[in-house]
Amino acid sequence: MIKIKLCELMGREKMTRKKLSELTGIRPNTIGDLYREDIKKIDLHILDKICEVFECEIADLLEYVPNTTKENEEDVL
Repeated sequence: MIKIKLCELMGREKMTRKKLSELTGIRPNTIGDLYREDIKKIDLHILDKICEVFECEIADLLEYVPNTTKENEEDVL
C-alpha cells in the first residue's frame, strides 16, 4: 500500500489544511482527503504543488509499505 505522509509534513511545518489549500490552489476537501489518507488516486499536478510548497521530494510525501498476506487476498477477491 502507499502511505501518504502529508499529515507529518504539515505537522512539522505547523501548517493548517486551509493554509496549504491557499498556497497550492488545491481544493480544501482534496487536502483533507490526502491528510486523512482517504483518497484512491492523486493527480501528478497535486503532488507537484505539495512538493513545491514543502520543498520536498516525492519520497517525503509518499511511502510504499508492503501489504500483508491477508490484505493481498482481500484485494484479489
